[in-house]
Amino acid sequence: TLQKDRERNNMSIYVMSDIHGEKELFYRMLQHIAFSDDDTLYILGDVIDRGPDGIALLQEIKDRRNIVMLLGNHEHMMLEALGYAYGLDDPVSTPREVALMRWYRNGGKVTHDYLKRIRKSLREEIVEYLLALPLNIHIQVNETCYTLVHGASPEEYDPSGRYVSPVQFAVWNRWQYADFPHRKSTLIFGHTPTIHYQSDIPMKIKHGENCIAIDCGSGYPQWSELERKGRLACIRLDDGKEFYSGEVIS
Repeated sequence: TLQKDRERNNMSIYVMSDIHGEKELFYRMLQHIAFSDDDTLYILGDVIDRGPDGIALLQEIKDRRNIVMLLGNHEHMMLEALGYAYGLDDPVSTPREVALMRWYRNGGKVTHDYLKRIRKSLREEIVEYLLALPLNIHIQVNETCYTLVHGASPEEYDPSGRYVSPVQFAVWNRWQYADFPHRKSTLIFGHTPTIHYQSDIPMKIKHGENCIAIDCGSGYPQWSELERKGRLACIRLDDGKEFYSGEVIS
């Protein structure tokens, strides 16, 4: 089986999220974890915006066979601003001008400017790639089952809630600490910086009961006068080891 092959060949499974255009942090993290062609990396969305190199990262990630990406709310904002709907159950109810302003308010201008400078064929390839990204992935590592999402699992969508579709729920929902989900499968999510759940500075991965929050603020290197240092985080599911950008590589 794949699990036995992984153990025999010393293959590892990693998860990170919310890179936000910080290409150098991403490359240093790959070096830090000694990422190889035999390993698998899951990225839980929000590769773009705020930092300058989100599109360059998308171009690389989509060409790496052992990197699997989920759709984040920033990629979803980009699609909306460009006039695309993510599937039939993702209604485009926001005028493009409004969607563009919202994207810009959330750090999307640097991404849009980059898109304008590349060939149309490359832009189309990137849009096609984003439209095909999953909203969640179920995997098993050792004896533990995981559900990987950006914000929440679309399978838990409640139409009576505030979100108009499973897609928007999956990419936008923010768990409050008191509402951390309890389930048999361990939920791993990004989207909400862990400073909202704990006071560790710099930010670190937050473990709840059957859930793990891994957005440690890569898009926010410094939070104004509070000096809450953000960094890129990564977790290895084989043994639970955590890695952070800025650590000394041993």
